[in-house]
Amino acid sequence: MRHVHIPVQRVAARALASAAPVRGLGDKARWYLPAAVTADLIGAGVPVGLVFEAAHQVRPGYCALGAALAWTGVQLLRRRYAGRVLGESRGVLPVVHDWLILIGVLAVARVVTGEDTPRLAALGALLPALLITVACHKLTYRHLSGARREAQAVSRVLVVGEPAAAESVIGHLAARTDHPYVVVGVVPVGPGELDSGMPVAARLGSTMAPHPNGDPAAVLDAVAAHRADLVLVAPGTRLAGDRLRRIAWALHDAGLELAVFPGLVEVSVKRLETLSVGGLTVLRVAPPVSRGVQTLLKSVMDRVAAALGLVLLSPAFLGMVLAIRLGSRGPAFYRQLRIGRDGVPFVMWKFRTMVVDAHAMKAELSGANENDGLMFKMRRDPRVTRVGRLLRRTSMDELPQLINVVAGDMSLVGPRPPLPEEVAKYDEVELRRLTVRPGMTGLWQISGRSDLSWDETIQLDLQYVDNWSFTSDVDVMGRTLRAVVDGRGAY
Repeated sequence: MRHVHIPVQRVAARALASAAPVRGLGDKARWYLPAAVTADLIGAGVPVGLVFEAAHQVRPGYCALGAALAWTGVQLLRRRYAGRVLGESRGVLPVVHDWLILIGVLAVARVVTGEDTPRLAALGALLPALLITVACHKLTYRHLSGARREAQAVSRVLVVGEPAAAESVIGHLAARTDHPYVVVGVVPVGPGELDSGMPVAARLGSTMAPHPNGDPAAVLDAVAAHRADLVLVAPGTRLAGDRLRRIAWALHDAGLELAVFPGLVEVSVKRLETLSVGGLTVLRVAPPVSRGVQTLLKSVMDRVAAALGLVLLSPAFLGMVLAIRLGSRGPAFYRQLRIGRDGVPFVMWKFRTMVVDAHAMKAELSGANENDGLMFKMRRDPRVTRVGRLLRRTSMDELPQLINVVAGDMSLVGPRPPLPEEVAKYDEVELRRLTVRPGMTGLWQISGRSDLSWDETIQLDLQYVDNWSFTSDVDVMGRTLRAVVDGRGAY
């Protein structure tokens, strides 16, 4: 399938980067931990002290100290200060979960101590702790992401598996830098060529070596030669059962880590559950959420937020209508047939950003298409008007789609609504995008929009379809604001 193909050049480039000296996970910037602890102490202690002092609480200093210790205690018990966790997440929801635990703890302390500060004031005093901790997480995440693009603060990984499986793992890891794994070598199992350019550290036979320690010894030698921190196994018919268990024993006895790739791609860990059945370790994959309370919440949020948005933005709509009409001849709104959920067509509304005969000019510009897939995109499209260019840069041309959300044709968050001519060329995998309502924003927008290749767009849409949850929609909407301000890929 074309959309999962990883260019060999990108794999080779990542392989060359991994060949250079790299800093391990333990070499994350030393300021991460003190910054996190300081942010939590100050974020909880200072506001509580100031609010309780203003409320004439008898012991505001003790209350401030108690809040600061309680917040850092919750973070400590939730293992937020562990070296493997620091800088790894920029998500808001885990922090909100911790914050709710803090409120529960302090509510109990309030009853025990008889503290009588107004509840609303006490709750407001704790809000900065949430905001400051989230800001600290985002800061360390951004710094760590930059370090990993330079192959720093990573785990050196040795991949073991049959050639085809090993190549697949190497390709996926090499294509992205938002993870801590840098492959430094591969141990193929059985015959077969490797095209990734990754150094072959050793090669295991098609069957278990005659001596029980033959395979483990070869893997341990490869680990030592490439100074690997982790062995990542891609199991197959030639590497499973007792053979894999012996390798695991040897690695663990040597104090090394072992990870097993189950063959799943872009499946959220929230959908995975490990089971033991008849002595076999089984990985259960829960089906995507398609009904229930979460889908009801999504529908309610879509309709209510879209209706409220139309009311609040009506003055801005009037200003944009006037600007479009004065900037070029033609209507202010543009209606276009798009394909929605389950392949049902609908009319999508946008502010007009092109000249009125733009569609007729598309055939003449087909040779200048800068997208590598089915979408047509030009960075400097001559059909776009001056006002339209500003609307696209700020994504305000998409606002009339709130009408589609209220009507139920679209959602606030979802895959990009495709054109009929695009859908006509979809293969079986790409058609899966149509199993959910298209959205005004989505993973495609917060990840680069028009700068993404067709393969990357499809991958993000399928990731959304398979791993959707109500909380993920909230996270995407929060990150959309930054993407709109940044404007990257909007043209």
